[in-house]
Amino acid sequence: ISIHLFEDLKQINMSEPAAKRFKITDIDEETLNSGAEGYTATQIFVGNPACVAYTYDDVIMMPGHISFALGDVDISSKLTRNIELKVPFVSSPMDTVTEHKMATAMALLGGIGIIHSNMKAEDQAAEVRKVKKYKNGFILDPICLSPDNTLEDVFQTKQTLGFSSFPITDTGKMGGRLVGIISNRDTSFIEDPTVKIKDFMTKRSELSVAPEGVSLEEANQMLKKSKKGKLPVVNDKDELVALIARTDLQKQKENPLATKESGNKQLLCGAAIGTRPDDKERARLLVEAGVDVIVIDSSQGDSLYQIEMIRHLKEAHPQVDVIAGNVVTPSQAHHLIEAGADGLRVGMGIGSICTTQEVCAVGRAQASAVYHVAKYARKFGVPIVADGGIKSTGHITKALCLGAGCVMMGSMLAGTDEAPGEYFYQDGVRLKRYRGMGSLEAMNKGGEKRYVWDTAATAVKVAQGVSGAVTDKGTLRRYIPYLMQGVRHGLQDAGVNSIADAKDKLYADKLRFEIRSPAAQKEGGVHGLHSYQKRLY
Repeated sequence: ISIHLFEDLKQINMSEPAAKRFKITDIDEETLNSGAEGYTATQIFVGNPACVAYTYDDVIMMPGHISFALGDVDISSKLTRNIELKVPFVSSPMDTVTEHKMATAMALLGGIGIIHSNMKAEDQAAEVRKVKKYKNGFILDPICLSPDNTLEDVFQTKQTLGFSSFPITDTGKMGGRLVGIISNRDTSFIEDPTVKIKDFMTKRSELSVAPEGVSLEEANQMLKKSKKGKLPVVNDKDELVALIARTDLQKQKENPLATKESGNKQLLCGAAIGTRPDDKERARLLVEAGVDVIVIDSSQGDSLYQIEMIRHLKEAHPQVDVIAGNVVTPSQAHHLIEAGADGLRVGMGIGSICTTQEVCAVGRAQASAVYHVAKYARKFGVPIVADGGIKSTGHITKALCLGAGCVMMGSMLAGTDEAPGEYFYQDGVRLKRYRGMGSLEAMNKGGEKRYVWDTAATAVKVAQGVSGAVTDKGTLRRYIPYLMQGVRHGLQDAGVNSIADAKDKLYADKLRFEIRSPAAQKEGGVHGLHSYQKRLY
């Protein structure tokens, strides 16, 4: 044997690279099937003789071959059939997470925010309007004043709306004949509040204007050339039809990933509704305000009430995408897809402030729920949103690699500057309030409709959530890029260069996973230290 081995070695040119010296193609079947390379998702979630459901922490991904740079990892993904996000993050419709500030910031950074419904329908519609107006290409309904308004009127309007430049029309309304414009420089040195606008405004003859029908690109160039803060757009009768702001151009440069409409460049915004009859009117007001996607917010989405609401929305407002849910099984998903849902929200009882599984004994571990529902919904081209259970960038990566199109986060975003509420200190730690929509506090403000779908009187409320606090996470402008980069690292380590690639490899049984024991989970975190400081970025 040794003589034959010696003769074989003599035939090998040791100066050549190993890959040429030893012809290795793919891993052999014996090694692949032995578990040495991990297991396919099918083996773990479908071939599951132990009948066990798995959480994100239970599952670990096997590393893959890296043949691309970190910057080449594409994390864009589908939210619904018709909406794609450059960043697959969605803020949850909770009253301590998403109002207009959160929704605006999420959209500017490439994700989207879903404004909660724990308020009057008119107030929720106003929140949507604030997002849609924040960054406009053409501002189609600017606030106008008339020449006979006074400086005091200007100050009051400025204090109410937060901006200081206004077009002046003969009627004081949009569509009136343009007669001038005012800005801070026109009002700075006037002391008499009773002076009329016509006495200090910049008159029409001094303004640069664009004709109706001008493209956004052409209008932007005119604005740059004029070096003015605002560019009015007028028709052939010199009536004001739109306005373009220089600040919007600056915002567009600062936010290249912004989630916006292709036409007028408005930010995309979502909003939540319930399944009660009066939610149909709420939906109408939201659509009038410009909402792009409506999320039907129910803890258990497979109900007659939700199916009826989906059908109503698709008939009355076919231009608006509908995300239905929450669901955790394919049969639940089937009913909602059949009714016309454009996306599904997956998760039940797994949020950090949710007690549904404990109180109601119904729900499912999130990794299993995401895998099974995503696999089924994929047959119909319906993306899913993994809602809840996210505590780290690792969890986000696992959700996306198990089939989710996007992830919805509550507690991960609740401590940011953009979340509703004020900071407070406890034991020297800066905190913000965070509560589940099933907590008694939220239920008393209207949150119970997420858990009680009909209009029957409910004398006894059963809490399915708690109230608490989360630590300060700072501004989303720093936090979201950290999350994005963490996800890119995770996908790269798994050997996938995009979320679409992850799904292809998942369903081709090329992504490999293992189940971690409790000891393995402990080993995978920080351990063996007397003390340590954990900084995210």
